[in-house]
Amino acid sequence: MTSQNGIDPSVPPSGTGCVECDAVDGWWFHLRRCAQCGHIGCCDDSPAKHATAHATATGHPLIRSFEPGEGWFWNFETSELYESGPPLAPPESHPADQPVPGPAGRVPENWAQTLG
Repeated sequence: MTSQNGIDPSVPPSGTGCVECDAVDGWWFHLRRCAQCGHIGCCDDSPAKHATAHATATGHPLIRSFEPGEGWFWNFETSELYESGPPLAPPESHPADQPVPGPAGRVPENWAQTLG
């Protein structure tokens, strides 16, 4: 598949955490990876919802879970869930020892009460 259909399997992820949250010492619940450019953003259950904001700003339609053991894709254009898809450049998830929510040391004690 190519980036023409929203997936570029050759692009590695932008890092191990949400790009925007890391820039401001924020935290996230779960992570999502843009299948087109590799941007790592936080999920819609996270306080900042950076993965959706990235898709909206760029028009990149597909994300993949960036959680260990998960390989599903979500299409923002069609609101469709795909249980699997083509392999993407490694790594396929954040490090297994990175806590959820994360990252370590930045998650408030009352994190569960702050989620929607």
